Amino acid sequence: MIVLIHQKTQQVLKVLKGIARLEISSANCTEAFWELAEKFPDEIIAWCEEKYVNDLNMEQWPQIFHHDLIMASYSIENVFLPDSIGYIDQLPFVNVNRKILYGTWQMSSDVGGIKGDTLLRFKPLLKNIKDFNPLLNSIAKLGQQNGLFCYSAPHLVKKNISPSRKYIASDIQLFHFVNQHYKTIRTIILLWCLFRYERRLPILAFIKSIFVDKLLNKHIDLRKIEVNSTKIFTRSNSLDVIIPTMGRSMHLLQVVKDLSLQSLLPKKLIIVEQNPDTGSVSELDDLNEYNWPFEIKHFFIHKTGACNARNIALQNVTSDWVFFCDDDNRIEKDIIQNALSEIKRLGANMVSTAYRQMNEPLVFKHIKQWGTFGAGNSIVARSYIEGITFSSIFEHGYGEDKDFGMQLRNAGCDIIYHPEIEILHLKAPMGGFRQKPKLLWEMEKQVSKPSPTLMALAIRYYTKEQIVGFKTSLYLKYYDKQSVKNPFSYIREMNKSWHKSEKWAKKLINSEKGIGDDFQVITEIK
Repeated sequence: MIVLIHQKTQQVLKVLKGIARLEISSANCTEAFWELAEKFPDEIIAWCEEKYVNDLNMEQWPQIFHHDLIMASYSIENVFLPDSIGYIDQLPFVNVNRKILYGTWQMSSDVGGIKGDTLLRFKPLLKNIKDFNPLLNSIAKLGQQNGLFCYSAPHLVKKNISPSRKYIASDIQLFHFVNQHYKTIRTIILLWCLFRYERRLPILAFIKSIFVDKLLNKHIDLRKIEVNSTKIFTRSNSLDVIIPTMGRSMHLLQVVKDLSLQSLLPKKLIIVEQNPDTGSVSELDDLNEYNWPFEIKHFFIHKTGACNARNIALQNVTSDWVFFCDDDNRIEKDIIQNALSEIKRLGANMVSTAYRQMNEPLVFKHIKQWGTFGAGNSIVARSYIEGITFSSIFEHGYGEDKDFGMQLRNAGCDIIYHPEIEILHLKAPMGGFRQKPKLLWEMEKQVSKPSPTLMALAIRYYTKEQIVGFKTSLYLKYYDKQSVKNPFSYIREMNKSWHKSEKWAKKLINSEKGIGDDFQVITEIK
């Protein structure tokens, strides 16, 4: 490992390889960074602020950089982008949990590292960036979309988190970064939010950002970098499958048949069948007519909802891995074996597969850290789901998969999407009901916008900047989709819808905590 020791990114003080001091041609951090990558492509090129050198936790670095497509840093005190980045980005990578290994493109110049050969792949696009902090964050932001795994890693250092945080980016750097890595409309939203919520109008920074070269959607080819994690896995290949189902017996039976043909067989299938009619009987008697190569544990309940059904199934998981599966999937015979092989190759703890409908184009084509979670197409290590449940807040609504993914992230499990492992989603018609269940807020004259369940998700996981950024984007999104064209009237109506959604979201959250009434009750239409 090569360690570049700098003083507030202004100059390089020294470069070390072990205890040996290396000579370099430039004292500029970015120039030295590229130079070291070219000289030592097979080494980790690390950086460290001078005052943290004695806090480096060198014993943990091999565990953090366990394959060549990892970039990791840790913000002990200095943060590049301010919280206002949340105005234009509501993905989980913005609100970082600094207590655990957490997937994020936000890099700090305090301490971090990346493999030299991997770093060099970015030089053709980023060689003109002169400042070290923007360079680190641009590498990670661009890299994450092209298969680079980026982390905030507290175990890089022994030092505790500083109670104070220093934001380094100037307004010019902030706008420059946003216009480079996001659509131009996001830069406009940033300017508006700074004016509306911080009473600032950095118009010069905005104007200067218009002329930067766009990096959004630029391709970096990292495919030739071989990835083989050095992590030692102690888990077996034993796997349980959980499947909630309702009124789709023929589709469910096909899923079970697909699973029975797997090259690596599941140990157990846990099927939770739902029918709200208390006088009904199971539609899955056909399951007993076959001699399946795995155990089937079948629950038949009269309470509907995928969240509740999955939680019942999770309570009965005993294997090392859990396959979250839907009842209308088609699963090729090597899916489980390939998924577990890729999890081990990547040194991961889970994978969400590609999940297309018939003839649907593949949107994301790189293995990457993902901003959500696939509740019908993911395999997860059981150790990470202990104590985690699908929240009743989201029953029959939207957002339960994102909420579960956030719980996994905060348990230290990175969410990985893999496009080369694919499950076909038939998207079969809804079973069990003639109509969708009617939620209480849907019965009111005043529309709740966004859905109260999505509002609850925002309240739980967004920063205050992300919440108002979400609000601003929502208002812009729906303006062309409604009849009120007077902007002032439109904002008044949207404010009413927003406040109504907030009211219901808070009731849902309090209900889950046992405060107040159970506001999750719905009218089920049979």
